Amino acid sequence: MHGRYIFPRWSNRVAPFALVGVLGAATTAAAALGYYGTTKHLEVGYEPVQPVPFSHKLHAGDLGMDCRYCHSTVEKSAFAAIPPTQTCMNCHDKVLTESVKLLPVRESAATDKPIPWVRVHNLPDYAYFDHSAHLAAGVGCSTCHGRVDQMVRVRQEQPLSMGWCLECHRNPGPALRDPADITKMDWQPDPAALSNVSFTAKNGRELQPPQHCSGCHR
Repeated sequence: MHGRYIFPRWSNRVAPFALVGVLGAATTAAAALGYYGTTKHLEVGYEPVQPVPFSHKLHAGDLGMDCRYCHSTVEKSAFAAIPPTQTCMNCHDKVLTESVKLLPVRESAATDKPIPWVRVHNLPDYAYFDHSAHLAAGVGCSTCHGRVDQMVRVRQEQPLSMGWCLECHRNPGPALRDPADITKMDWQPDPAALSNVSFTAKNGRELQPPQHCSGCHR
């Protein structure tokens, strides 16, 4: 009897589990390719849904909160820190304490587990970018991030591509402002700076933005 069959009878019981495993692996691979195999999180217009509906328009725009209150390391570190939950609770321990929308924030504070914010501006690992160096030179937040104070949900406004960065490094003048105005969202460049290449920051510091490979690929 066994000579008539390619597989033994016990394989009939294993087949459904094997099929589920194959389908699960295929689904996982497709999901991974959809996220990591595309550049959607590097493209202009990328606007992910966040675990908490935090409105930059309300906080940075209507209430006038300074960007550095939440992103506290932006002037002294390469990274603009994502604020810990305690930063949120500094206000929301007394404001909107029963809000359903803020339930994840209260749960995070109670459990000491960070809120899983979704990163919007995510450069490739092979590209080095230092926030503190750019802010010290007088490059403001809105130059790269756009009018965040008008965004209910933050989206990517600039391509953040190598060509886009080099364009500024070759002619930094139009992007430079007084370092005291780095968080001023409605800042506009001086018309004279649009036609003149300037390598001097507003604070008098001479600038030499790198244009060689090792400047950003270290």
